[in-house]
Amino acid sequence: MGDKGDFSVKVSKREVVAAVLPTQEHWLPLSNLDLLLPPLDVGVFFFYKKQTLGHKSFTFESMASILKKSMAETLVSYYAFAGEVLQNTMGEPELLCNNRGVDFIEAIADVELRDLNLSNPDACVEGKLVPKKKSGALSVQVTKLRCGGLVMGCTFDHRVADAYSANMFLVSWAEIAQSKPVTCVPSFRRSLLNPRHPGCFDKSADDFFMPVSALPLPNDESQSSASEDGLISRIYYVEADQLNRLQSLASSGKCRRTTKLEAFTAFLWKVVVPACSTSNKTCRMGIVVDGRARLEDDRNLMASYFGNVLSIPFSEKSFKELKESQLSSIADAVQEVLESAVKKEHFLGLIDWVEAHRPEPAMARIYGSRGQEEGTSLVVSSGQRFPVEKMNFGWGGPAFGSYHFPWGGEAGYIMPMPSPIGNGDWIVYMHMFKGQLELIETRAGHVFKPVTKEYLKL
Repeated sequence: MGDKGDFSVKVSKREVVAAVLPTQEHWLPLSNLDLLLPPLDVGVFFFYKKQTLGHKSFTFESMASILKKSMAETLVSYYAFAGEVLQNTMGEPELLCNNRGVDFIEAIADVELRDLNLSNPDACVEGKLVPKKKSGALSVQVTKLRCGGLVMGCTFDHRVADAYSANMFLVSWAEIAQSKPVTCVPSFRRSLLNPRHPGCFDKSADDFFMPVSALPLPNDESQSSASEDGLISRIYYVEADQLNRLQSLASSGKCRRTTKLEAFTAFLWKVVVPACSTSNKTCRMGIVVDGRARLEDDRNLMASYFGNVLSIPFSEKSFKELKESQLSSIADAVQEVLESAVKKEHFLGLIDWVEAHRPEPAMARIYGSRGQEEGTSLVVSSGQRFPVEKMNFGWGGPAFGSYHFPWGGEAGYIMPMPSPIGNGDWIVYMHMFKGQLELIETRAGHVFKPVTKEYLKL
């Protein structure tokens, strides 16, 4: 696929889609776990081929109409996405549920789906097919392609929802579009994440999270080097056979059988280390952990909870140690990272830790800038619940879909998701330094393969 990023996108219509039923305006506090998120926006996109189902042909206008009508119905339950985040009297963000609505953009792109370089979202997606959110909690853009295909891009405020919550919304939206029963009604019961009185937290909370005031001051030299080797986004696929092979290699350590995600994370941790390095620089590896299952009780209330329920524990190893270690040994370290956050007490303690520091903003320590001269940081977030196979609004499922999160910090971000091919392969979104991605393509090109039109059968 050529580096097709030189196409134009023309906006044809802008409107605001509000919930079809009015709601009583009210303030919804962000939970303590929401407050750990800075004002970041997360994108997601889906590409659809031109579809004709039976005798029914879908035009761009009819598809856009279906999306708007079904979203207006979905927002009745998911009213948080129709609101906006404002600052309260304490100086903290709070969600005003006022049915402001969702900015909905219709656009036309002068390019065919098969000509897009989907492995390079910086060229074909960023600023073109996924909207820049200007206000509100959610923005949507649908774009007509020259071939008759359609792209749906969404951008949501991470302080309002994590990927689990966004996936709930997307699936409900698709179900309503097809007049199917909604499988999950969201819960906004913030009391599920109330701090304890008196609060209690382990000192490990200070290891993984920090007040924003503790951020190191920017270093001119590190900023200069970062600008020369900036973070970029790429999308690869990893074949199921390679995942099985990595899992087998990583499972010979002292711990229990390694999962595919643990093996993948261990391999990535090892492969980003320069082959010739004997440096004492370090690489931090963080893993996003969803706390819903850890906080679950007999009433099963957390399964439908809408908001952020995340922790990012991490471990730090020197380049030299990573270079000399076997994959199984690194996989053991990955399991130890996860074990630090699998217990209910970890999340209850994190909620109490945030309460003890309010109203000062706090954040995950791994996102704190250190500068490349000290080492590097990577965060892996499992996207295995990414509902690509369920994103059928009536005209067939998408040919391709991915999250898009060029968040702007100095920590790399990696999210593996199921492939739309449905054969056990993974689609892997990576936002990392250019040099790291070049290293991955050189040392592990047999594992990380750029997404192509041939792979997606476009």
